[in-house]
Amino acid sequence: MISKQDLITQGKSANKQDPTSIQRRTLISAGLLALLSSPRRAIAEGEDGQTGNPFIVLLKGIYQPVPAGHGPNLGLSSVNLSDGTYSKTKIYPVFKAPGGTNGENSDDDAIGTFYVSLATFLCAYDLPGGAIAMQFLNTSAGFTLIVPDGRGGQFDEGTFELAILEATGIYRRFKGGHNHMVDRLHQLKAGPPFAGFPSSGYNEFCFCIISQYQFP
Repeated sequence: MISKQDLITQGKSANKQDPTSIQRRTLISAGLLALLSSPRRAIAEGEDGQTGNPFIVLLKGIYQPVPAGHGPNLGLSSVNLSDGTYSKTKIYPVFKAPGGTNGENSDDDAIGTFYVSLATFLCAYDLPGGAIAMQFLNTSAGFTLIVPDGRGGQFDEGTFELAILEATGIYRRFKGGHNHMVDRLHQLKAGPPFAGFPSSGYNEFCFCIISQYQFP
């Protein structure tokens, strides 16, 4: 099980002595822990199968492009995963997520695939029991901290807010809900965030807090 302390310590950057970096990571971690302990966290088990409200997943791994014409049909009308603009990475369970062990993550623990397009700022989660389509709301203010990795790359850190456009299967009740992302994207070559994306030059590490209610 990933503990609250794990969520705090995973965000430590290569530049440990930077007070601005430390302050930013503390604020991000505090916001994540506040959501986990919120009294609004009514678990919907028994209503939506094994899905909690909210539930948390981790996007982790190097992004790979989805070739035009080769994206899956997830039954979502708001996204076209075959248009050639999407990249994908793996989804792992963290808290009340369906499938997996919600514990230490290895490649075998992946429960689904995350797809994202920077041309449309739409994304999709292919998960056990259904799929979810979302739209980014604050694309211009997402990454607020850039930390060099000491190897010619950088960590892009920040948060994103997403609206849930549609959902299928056991996630039907999440339509109209919200996703709060806490992201630490490892950009393997320094430059503007997402420059040249989609490519294999971006290693994702992003917590997604997906809820039926709107973010406060």
